[in-house]
Amino acid sequence: MDGASKFVRGDAIAGLLILLINIIGGLVIGISQHDLSFTEAGKIYALLTIGDGLVAQIPTLLLSLATAIIVTRVTTADSMTVQAKSQLSNPLALIVAGGILVLLGLVPGMPSLIFLSLGIVAGVSGYAMSKKIHQQAILDTNGDFETDNRPDPMKEELNWDDVDQVDLVGLDIGYGLIPLVNPETGGQLLPRVKGVRKKLSAELGFLVQPIRIRDNLDLEPDVYNIVMNGVVRGKGEIKVGQELAINPGQVHGALEGTPTKEPAFGLDATWIDPAQRDYARTLGYTVVDPATAIATHLNTLLRNNSSELLSHDETQQLLDKVAERSPKLVEDLVPGKLPLATITKVLQNILDESVSVRDMRTIIEVLSTESSRTQDIEELTAAVRPRLGRMIVQGLVDINDSLPVMTLNPSLEQILHNILQQNNSSQGLVIEPKLAEGLFKALAENSQEVENLGHAAVLVVSPAIRPWLAKFIRHRLAELTVLSYSEIPDDQAVNVVATIDVDTSI
Repeated sequence: MDGASKFVRGDAIAGLLILLINIIGGLVIGISQHDLSFTEAGKIYALLTIGDGLVAQIPTLLLSLATAIIVTRVTTADSMTVQAKSQLSNPLALIVAGGILVLLGLVPGMPSLIFLSLGIVAGVSGYAMSKKIHQQAILDTNGDFETDNRPDPMKEELNWDDVDQVDLVGLDIGYGLIPLVNPETGGQLLPRVKGVRKKLSAELGFLVQPIRIRDNLDLEPDVYNIVMNGVVRGKGEIKVGQELAINPGQVHGALEGTPTKEPAFGLDATWIDPAQRDYARTLGYTVVDPATAIATHLNTLLRNNSSELLSHDETQQLLDKVAERSPKLVEDLVPGKLPLATITKVLQNILDESVSVRDMRTIIEVLSTESSRTQDIEELTAAVRPRLGRMIVQGLVDINDSLPVMTLNPSLEQILHNILQQNNSSQGLVIEPKLAEGLFKALAENSQEVENLGHAAVLVVSPAIRPWLAKFIRHRLAELTVLSYSEIPDDQAVNVVATIDVDTSI
C-alpha cells in the first residue's frame, strides 16, 4: 500500500510534466509544420492534451480508490467486499459525484454527453437509494406499532413494562403553552426551569432530580400543572404573548388588561401587552414574562416542599460525597450506628423548616455523637439544629445586624410546657381550641407588624417546646421562623421587638 501511494504521487508528477510537454510541443508543431495560427494550434493541442491526461489518470484513480478502501477498512471487522459495497453505495457520495460530473460536462471543450450522462445516472441513483433508506427507516419505526395492532393474544397480555412510575417532579402544560418550550419560537421556559433546578440544588445542598416537562391535552390550552410524585401540587394560567404585571402592595395607578392572581404568592396581578411594560414599571408594578412566572411558581413550590425531593438515593449520594474527603467519618456512622433510613428522615426534618443540608459534614458529626444516646428521629433533629444555628441565623439577618425576635410571655410558655409534659410526647399534641386560636391570632398580628418594618418574623422559645410548636404553626404561619435559644450563636446580637401573650383565663 505504501509503494502504491508513492507510485500514485510519482505518476501525478509525471502527468504534469507530460501535460506541459504536450501543450508546448503541440504549439510548436502546429505553428511550424502545419502552418496553423497560435489560436488554432492552442485549441486543438490543448483539447488533445486534456483528453490524454484524463485517459492517463484512470489507473491512478482506480489505485487511489483501492487504497482508500483498504485504509478505511482498518477500523472495522467487516470484510473488504462488505466495506467496498457500503462505501460505494453511499447515497450522499453518489449525489456529490453526480454533481461534480455534471459541472465538468458543462465546461466548454469537455465531452458533455459522457459527463452529463454519468452525472445524471449517479445523481438519480443516489436520490433513489436515499429515498429507499428513508422508507425503510419509517417501516422500522412503525413496525412495532403495526405488529401490536395484529390480533395476537400473547402480545395483549400486560406486563410490568406497561406500568409507568410517577415522576418526582413534573410540569404539565396545555398545548397553548408549547411556544414557551420551543426555542425556535423564542421560548425561554426550558432554560428558566434549568436555572431553578441549579439554584435549588446549590441552596438546598443536594442535587434536585430533573424536572420533566410535557404537554397534556387534558388541560386547558393556557393552563399548567406542577406535579410532585404524581399529584398536582400547584396550577396556574398563562397568557402567551402577554406579560404579568404584579402588584407588590404599593402602586400608583391601575392598568388596562386581564385581572388575575400571581400563581406563586397569590398577589393581585394583571396580564398586559408588552408595550405597557415600561409604563407599568413606572407605576410600581413588577413585570415578568410568562416563562418567569411559571419558573417562580415552580421554585416556590419546590422550596416549600424540599423535604419531598430528598430520598434514600440523594442521602446516599451526600454520604458518598463526604466520604471522598472523610471516609472514616461516614464508615463510623453508616450502618453501624444509624441506618440510612434514619439519616434520611433527619435530613427531611431539617429541610421541612427551610434549612439547608449543605453542611453535611457537621450533620454527620452530630449524628455520630448523639446516636449513642438516642435513636429517636425528632431528638436527633433537635440535636443537629443548634450546630447549624449560625447558618440558620445568617439566612434571616445580615452578619453585622442584630436579630429582631419575638418571645412568648413566661406564663404562656409555662402553659405550653405543661401541655407537653402531660402528653409526654412531641407528636400529635392537642391544646385547647380557644388557646390555640388566640395563639395563632397573636402570632399573626405581631408577625405582620415585624414584617412591615422590613424584618423577618422570628419567634424564640425554649428548646423543649420548639419542635412541636414549629410543626403546630407551620401551615398557618409559613413565614414565621421558630428558633430555640440554643440555636442562636453566642456572639449574635438579639433585639426583642415583641412579646406574645394570650388571655388564658377564657
